Amino acid sequence: MALFHLSVTQTKRSAGQSAIASAAYRAGERLYSEYYGEYSDYTRKGGVICSDILLPSHAPKEYADRQTLWNAVEKAERGKTAQLAYSFEISLQNEFSLEENIALARKFLLEQFVSRGMTVDVSFHEKEHEDGGTPNPHFHFLCPIRPIEQDGTWGLKQRRVYALDEDGNRIRDQNGEFVFNAVPTTDWGSPETLEHWRQTWAEMCNAKFAEKGLTVRIDHRSYERQGVDLLPTIHEGATVRAMEKKGIRTEKGEFNRWIKATNAVIRDIKKKITLLFDWIAEAKAELAKPQTPDLVSLLNAYYTQRKAGAYSQKGKISNLKEMNETFNYLRANGIYTLEDLESHVNEHSSTTESLKKTLDGQTARMKEIKRLYDYSATFQSLKPVCDGLQKIKFEKSRAKYKAEHADELKMFYTARRKLTEEFPDGKVDMKKLSDEYDELEQAHNTTYGEFKTVRDDLHRLWKVKSCVDTAARFNERTEEQKLQNRPQTRQKKEELSR
Repeated sequence: MALFHLSVTQTKRSAGQSAIASAAYRAGERLYSEYYGEYSDYTRKGGVICSDILLPSHAPKEYADRQTLWNAVEKAERGKTAQLAYSFEISLQNEFSLEENIALARKFLLEQFVSRGMTVDVSFHEKEHEDGGTPNPHFHFLCPIRPIEQDGTWGLKQRRVYALDEDGNRIRDQNGEFVFNAVPTTDWGSPETLEHWRQTWAEMCNAKFAEKGLTVRIDHRSYERQGVDLLPTIHEGATVRAMEKKGIRTEKGEFNRWIKATNAVIRDIKKKITLLFDWIAEAKAELAKPQTPDLVSLLNAYYTQRKAGAYSQKGKISNLKEMNETFNYLRANGIYTLEDLESHVNEHSSTTESLKKTLDGQTARMKEIKRLYDYSATFQSLKPVCDGLQKIKFEKSRAKYKAEHADELKMFYTARRKLTEEFPDGKVDMKKLSDEYDELEQAHNTTYGEFKTVRDDLHRLWKVKSCVDTAARFNERTEEQKLQNRPQTRQKKEELSR
């Protein structure tokens, strides 16, 4: 199934991360960090198909060696909270072969990153499986944030732009320091550049789909930006996908199945509303013609025709019962003309939009609560790791401990930050979140039931449409037969008058 996924984060020391450790993990290698004085060994990790380093023409050739490159990056960044690299993850397409995917990814990286002067450390990972068997090929790549100058030395990430007064002199603040803005020296971290990369990757994949004669397409925009009234699912992760593949149903898996079921109902409703509007427009044009029967007359004609074609008393009774139910339904909803029918469908359309907005809010908050569950569990399990760091007083020992527990500390700090955003007073109340989730779940079920009611009503309207279409076709055939018989009748009258 064609899909779009392109995400980017930063590898930074403030989160307890190491460029060497990140590169070793993605490539599945054993690399030595000169900054921390230790090895990061991920040779047993597995799952890496191949890896490569793509250099711009002015970069030192020795940077083609992964360990040399990232030790140079670590050396160039002296700050304890330094930002080291951009980390990208991009999904490949199951419709392409492994060779086609790798070739397309390399073309993308060379044209969009290396051409900008960026160094790319890319690794292609083997297919994981989600949803009990859907392949998920993807690739990761790291790019140093600090640019390489034309002479092969590391350049500046930012430059100072000083604020000037009317005479062109620098302005000082209350402490006597010159006021300035830190301006990035590259556009690599701008939202506009990321948007360009996302759009370009989608366009390249779509061009490859077209080349292979496939009708599928991907879109880099969110559902909201595309104008698609669907609810996005939540990211499951490798662990959840592995459990689902084994037949173990997880909370995240259940939540995504729940969202997919809701999306199926929304798609069905939207499709029927659109088709009904189209049909009403056509039917109104037909009914506007002279001597054309109205909605009720057409339905009467339909059931009269069915009654005449019934071969048994049971069939005639069934037809009468259905006719009675149809007219009772129309009467109960005040539908006597096509204008009434159009108004009824309009009402359903408005109701659907309102329910969709309600579902958006409910599912968004439920997703956030599920993430907070995960953050709470992560915080509790990794707090001893953080406590261990706080007990270490010497800087060298602290640096070594940070390197050894880089990934764990990163997850802990992220979890702590997210929990603090939800509970600013520091009192994490998971019971409150659990109660809120239960309320949202009940509210979602109620909203979903209202959706299904709208869909059932649209099925009834669709039945009315089918009856009217059948009656209209019958009337049309009857009129054609009358027209065909008229010349013969006129000719006979002329012969008799002679």
